[in-house]
Amino acid sequence: MATHIRTDEDIRAEVLEELKWDRRIQSNEIGVAVKDGVVILTGWVDSYLKKVAAEEASHRVPGVKAVANDIEVRLPGFAERTDADLAAAVVNALKWDAGIPADKIDVTVSQGWVTLKGDVDFYFQKIDAERAARRIAGVKGVTNLITIKPHVLPSDLKQSIEKALIRNAETDAKHITVEVQGGKVILRGTVRSYAEKQAAEDTAWSAPGVTEVDNRIVVVPSA
Repeated sequence: MATHIRTDEDIRAEVLEELKWDRRIQSNEIGVAVKDGVVILTGWVDSYLKKVAAEEASHRVPGVKAVANDIEVRLPGFAERTDADLAAAVVNALKWDAGIPADKIDVTVSQGWVTLKGDVDFYFQKIDAERAARRIAGVKGVTNLITIKPHVLPSDLKQSIEKALIRNAETDAKHITVEVQGGKVILRGTVRSYAEKQAAEDTAWSAPGVTEVDNRIVVVPSA
């Protein structure tokens, strides 16, 4: 049975459909080009959240290898805020999220661009901090320099991830191997779907002290 080769035009058409489907985005504001599986997004939007949403939507399309997000954020006059006002708003947003150790995160704002620094224990805390900053009206961009501080032995980390993979009903743990180098986790093996591959990666990221996940799992659809 012949396998359909996805062309750049196929991918572009699906990215455009995905942008229309995502209610956070006004698709007519965004230009889409595809070259060798790489999506290039252009245009301008009135919030950083829309820029990120367009990037996330593009990544959801099968066949996309990478996304170059050249969308510009242009805030309307009424949405402009001072850097001091934005900094205070971001700090308050971090404090309101019980899962984020706000006291461990430093916030800097320059010309509407937020930079986050500090040390946290879990990857989800780093990501949640960035999401909290993204949602603030008036933010033009976020640079996330938060680091994850390992505090467990590599052997303990390997064991905890292997046990978590077994508990996760979405992954077939017996076909996945885990290697740990400091805070870096390398996943190898085969799974039946991209969703299962992603579930394994998410499981690894959920372990305390993980600073990087190299997902080398190969998707081999079942016959």
